[in-house]
Amino acid sequence: MATIHSLFLGFFSIALCISAATGNAVLSGEYSDAYTIGRNTDLLRRQIYEIAANEIGVRETGGDNKGPEVSQYLAYVGLGEGYEWCAAFVSWCYGRAGLSVPRNAWSPALFPKARCYIKAQLLEGNVRQADLFAIYSSQLKRIHHVGLVKAVHGQMLISLEGNSHDRVESRRRPLTTIYAIANWID
Repeated sequence: MATIHSLFLGFFSIALCISAATGNAVLSGEYSDAYTIGRNTDLLRRQIYEIAANEIGVRETGGDNKGPEVSQYLAYVGLGEGYEWCAAFVSWCYGRAGLSVPRNAWSPALFPKARCYIKAQLLEGNVRQADLFAIYSSQLKRIHHVGLVKAVHGQMLISLEGNSHDRVESRRRPLTTIYAIANWID
């Protein structure tokens, strides 16, 4: 009997360790980074996209870069109302899916070289749903807008992005206008 009791306590201890690593993933519907490592990345990509898609139609209210939802996106990256919020929006979407990164309001910071696809990968069609795309401003001489990839069809990228026409919306963008694409999941 003592052996069965010890065995049970051993399994129970392991379960507690796993539970501590994943947080209340099952109860809250959100997942810690420790849990997402073993998750199917296609499922995670779909989850990030669905979180973003549920925000379609959110609009700024009460002035430029303001509104209840916009404030929520900006607060996620440590900012108050009034700031550009495209990078905060994609960071918030990743955060809602349980990922701690990316978490930055500065669009250029979401495209480190180690995360960006190289041209050969782009030509092979490696871009996937929930990757991030960047738009470059020649006037600012830097990346100035970011959004989520829904899909690539031929020479068009279908996006889901925040702070586009002062709202969250889906758009079709020619691939020739895309400066970079980053993968924060794999």
